[in-house]
Amino acid sequence: MPRSFPPSPSVLLRRAKRLWRQYGIFWLGAIAVGLVAVLYARLIDWGYDVFRGVQQQHTWAPLIITPAVAALAVWLTRTFFRGAEGSGIPQVIATLHTKPGAYGARLLSVRLLLGKIGVSFLGILGGFTIGREGPTVQVGAALMFNLRRLYPRSNAQIERQLALAGAAAGLSAAFNTPLAGIVFAIEELTRSFEARASGVLITAIIIAGVVALGLNGNYTYFGTIQIGAHFPDLLALAVLLTALVTGIAGGGFGWLLLNTARWIPAPLRQLHGERPVAFAALCGFTIAVVGLLSGGATFGSGYAEARGLLDGHAQSVFYPFLKMIALIGSYLPGIPGGIFAPSLSIGAGFGNLLHMVFDSMQLPMLIALAMVGYLAAVTQSPITSFVIVMEMIDGHALVISLMATALIASRVSRLFAPPLYESLARRYMAPLPQPAPAPEVPEVEVPKVEVPEPTAEESPEVDAAMAKADGTHGEQPATDAQVQAPESATRNTATNGAANVPANGAASTVADTAANAVAPTSTDLANDASDTPRQ
Repeated sequence: MPRSFPPSPSVLLRRAKRLWRQYGIFWLGAIAVGLVAVLYARLIDWGYDVFRGVQQQHTWAPLIITPAVAALAVWLTRTFFRGAEGSGIPQVIATLHTKPGAYGARLLSVRLLLGKIGVSFLGILGGFTIGREGPTVQVGAALMFNLRRLYPRSNAQIERQLALAGAAAGLSAAFNTPLAGIVFAIEELTRSFEARASGVLITAIIIAGVVALGLNGNYTYFGTIQIGAHFPDLLALAVLLTALVTGIAGGGFGWLLLNTARWIPAPLRQLHGERPVAFAALCGFTIAVVGLLSGGATFGSGYAEARGLLDGHAQSVFYPFLKMIALIGSYLPGIPGGIFAPSLSIGAGFGNLLHMVFDSMQLPMLIALAMVGYLAAVTQSPITSFVIVMEMIDGHALVISLMATALIASRVSRLFAPPLYESLARRYMAPLPQPAPAPEVPEVEVPKVEVPEPTAEESPEVDAAMAKADGTHGEQPATDAQVQAPESATRNTATNGAANVPANGAASTVADTAANAVAPTSTDLANDASDTPRQ
């Protein structure tokens, strides 16, 4: 029997490096996403508590604080963090559907990650109607995407898998909804399913979810609603009417966000284009006025108001409309902030409004239907919407009703506007700037010099020059200068030819070179197969 020897230290080191690339880097990123998601949530909650404390002590303080914060937030975003505006989901979609390396470096950088967290925290300190869930998606994608630097030979496949897994893990950790994270990645981010990426995706969600559960405990986002064993007789009619109302409201909201040039007055559009900081201050003042009219209910993400409605606390029938105005005012300046949580709060308001029609039904049941309907209408992602709400309220008993409401509301919304996130993502998919083409060098016309006819009395050098011009050298031996002349002429011809290449040719050469440098070849992908993260 041959004697077996333990592997050498070099073999063990190679195996350790391979395991680190295949598992360690990826797991480290998922843990980081879970930690950052929990800490970011606590930061936003603390910031809102600070604002509410000031607002309750000084009722008119938002008229000064909110415009000032809006102006500062827009100035910071436009000066240092372009690409961090909005929820962040369109940026992730744009990265996944283009060249991840080039677009991810611009939309998922560490600088934008820090700006997303910092400026959104500043916005919640000012009472803006923004959520943290959408920004957590971009933050998670940015965290995972930047781990590509730890792979010795990163490629587009690795970069895309990292960004997708980070985004899904961010949403899952933000809402404590692991199933919604998976569905969100398939339905909203990629619009497709790749079997080879499923293990990576699920592993990231599990690890980030375990970290979030370890820090926050096992909880449901909106608590648990109690639904009796017998459904009311008017449930089918309630589903249909709720879907129609929320579908129209959500579709109108999407139309307003995507067609600002068609409803904002020309002077305000000019102010937005020429003086964006002043426009932001005006939006902040509008948010403050709406907040005062609502008694402070429209400030913040709306989580407390939605939770209160589910617990049976009364709310004004004008709440969903005022909240929608505040959300539009928070979106227009272009600061970081999401619309997931505010949309759920607006949907809860519509459920409270519909309870005036279906007063025999339980209020929490109508609120759950309206939340899923409005969210599906805004995002036009019905599966993600009903899975998120189902996990948020532990409403498995309502799963069929939630599915039907989400599907109908999404279809109604599509009559008014295209999918919101996809439409916003196209604005980030513009071709990246290419290097400027080489300037055209105009041809210089060389004047012709007339040589006089030589006379008989001219020197022998003139005779030799004439003989050379005629193509013969006579009996004279060739000098070194005459031998080198053709070589120098060849070099001059090549130089002039390169200088006279048209700009289009130079541009196409630069573009071809850039394309070859960015696009990975099949050989590169084959060599990098061992570095692809695995579950």
